[in-house]
Amino acid sequence: MTGPLKGFTVLEMAGIGPAPFAAMMLADMGADVIRIDRLVPGFLGGGGTIVDRGRRTIALDIKKPGAVDIVLRLMEKSDALIEGFRPGVMERLGMGPEVCLERNPRLVYGRMTGWGQDGPLSQAAGHDLNYLAITGLLNAMGYPDRPPTPPLHVVGDLGGGGMMLAFGVVCALLEARGTGKGQVLDSAICDGAAMLATPYHGQVANGSWVNQRQSNMLDGGAHFYGCYTCADGKAVSIGPIEPQFYRVMLERCGITDPEFELQWERGHWPALREKLAAMFVTRTRDEWCGLLEGSEACFAPVLDFEEATRHPHSVARNSFTRTSGVLHPAPTPRFSRTPGVARPIPKTGEHTQELLAQIGMSEQDIAALREHGTISC
Repeated sequence: MTGPLKGFTVLEMAGIGPAPFAAMMLADMGADVIRIDRLVPGFLGGGGTIVDRGRRTIALDIKKPGAVDIVLRLMEKSDALIEGFRPGVMERLGMGPEVCLERNPRLVYGRMTGWGQDGPLSQAAGHDLNYLAITGLLNAMGYPDRPPTPPLHVVGDLGGGGMMLAFGVVCALLEARGTGKGQVLDSAICDGAAMLATPYHGQVANGSWVNQRQSNMLDGGAHFYGCYTCADGKAVSIGPIEPQFYRVMLERCGITDPEFELQWERGHWPALREKLAAMFVTRTRDEWCGLLEGSEACFAPVLDFEEATRHPHSVARNSFTRTSGVLHPAPTPRFSRTPGVARPIPKTGEHTQELLAQIGMSEQDIAALREHGTISC
């Protein structure tokens, strides 16, 4: 184990979406993450993907004799627990916050949902797109002449959900280290996504936000902040917001049209975007890279996932690493003394007997669990 969270143990109730992503982040940073997998055919969640890396895993049929007691015994020796069920599920299973904190008062109990633990929508089904929709973020994404464009689930599930949960767990662990007292975290994707939009609420408040897609500086409205198609069908991105960077772009591209001097005149943005589009389509993406990449024109080629792993900047920084045969982004942020490490992807239930022995179960106890169908190995 290495990383700044070495020495902390986190119990993860297997699930899908943001909670496993949070557990991955904690495992990358050195926490001993123990995932409670379920012996249920077709269960979505637990094992097999790169997000599942770095855990130890125990597989249980949670409804069979002794299963809940195993989880509670593991919880007693843990610093944190994270779960991503609908509100009330853990209580019905006999593993709600009151039960857990009574047995382990210093436990950080992290709860991950879409809508939150309370409120009129708390029991409703939903996914990333719905949580973004209610925050106002989705309405700001896409083209003005069609419905909003569904983004990748990075902003909601992973950013507003998983990363906020991981941040909250670490905050609560630091507080518990000083007080000896745990607490419950109510981490909702809609809350976290709304938090990420704080700067835009500031623009609404000061009157600088135009409530129409592609009418603002950072939503594709400005000609100097967006993506353009090249002669080979690939794309490039530009973002020279500052006047000095904007000037570099104009000079390197040989643009002398006086209308481009009206950088901040919104009324000219559509016409200037059309002119830039006509210019960028005259050369290939690689040709534009040769002219603009690495300069102060605020330029980068638009790469696909595979191309991103091969870009010279990514290669120089070792931005991607290989775990269990899968090439993927390396753990981040980077630490000078206690670096995080992406450890292997476990097989579901791989550490069942090891973890049962760790909480003091004998071979006879384990055999009885196997006989009852509580465990399979």
